[in-house]
Amino acid sequence: MNFKDANVLITGGASGIGRIMGRMALEKGAARLIIWDINESNIEIVKSELSSKGQVSGYRVDVSDKKVIEDAYAATVKECGPVDIVIQCAGIVTSNATFDKLTTPDIERTMAINAVAPMNVAHVMLPDMIKRDKGHICNIASAAGMLSMPKMSVYAASKWSVIGWSDSVRIELHDMKSKVRFTTVAPYFINTGMFDGVASPIFPILDPEHTARKIIRSIEKNRNFRGIPFGFHFIRLMEAILPSWLFDFVFGTIFGIYHTMDHFTGRKK
Repeated sequence: MNFKDANVLITGGASGIGRIMGRMALEKGAARLIIWDINESNIEIVKSELSSKGQVSGYRVDVSDKKVIEDAYAATVKECGPVDIVIQCAGIVTSNATFDKLTTPDIERTMAINAVAPMNVAHVMLPDMIKRDKGHICNIASAAGMLSMPKMSVYAASKWSVIGWSDSVRIELHDMKSKVRFTTVAPYFINTGMFDGVASPIFPILDPEHTARKIIRSIEKNRNFRGIPFGFHFIRLMEAILPSWLFDFVFGTIFGIYHTMDHFTGRKK
């Protein structure tokens, strides 16, 4: 999918890698960058920062609310025109508490934003893309959606959900012979502040610029799935080969991947 002359919409586009990818989209010649975010002040800051690179529009959108998504999409299309590329970056992680200590609001909010929201956004936008036979939706999942991780059980569950759903829709579109594409991305921890305090015993924390560039390139190449870094797939292979008790001992105890969230703090604000 070519970014040049495309209308690019990014959820969670006022911070983190969403913000970076918005800049990259404009640098690649996007006709307009459309930011959906819940933080109005951040939206205005990003609009001011990027206005010199191209046209930027911003909407305060709570993606956990389907009606808000529907209204925002109607306003977006009316004011900006058809959406060509959607990058779904909006996401949260609430704490490093074990599952028994999580509150019901923590569970419901995590699933609503990380798992249900991407489905609702796509559910609203996909019919128009299919009708136009043009469009690309990129869903940012997580490496935690490919590996069971203690002290982030609901976050992992939400990302497992995104991976399964996103790749299933990709196959449906292929079977329809539609030119609309889905890309699923599963990055490791990214140094954006969202996972401040995590330990990374095997792989280094990902650089936001480098990771954003890889995601943009995956969209351009119409990649079906992209795990970042590629080496993370080795752990998945070992999980498939080794009995669970041995995998837990080698990677959980010796390498310490089951303790990555022990000192998690997340963004302070």
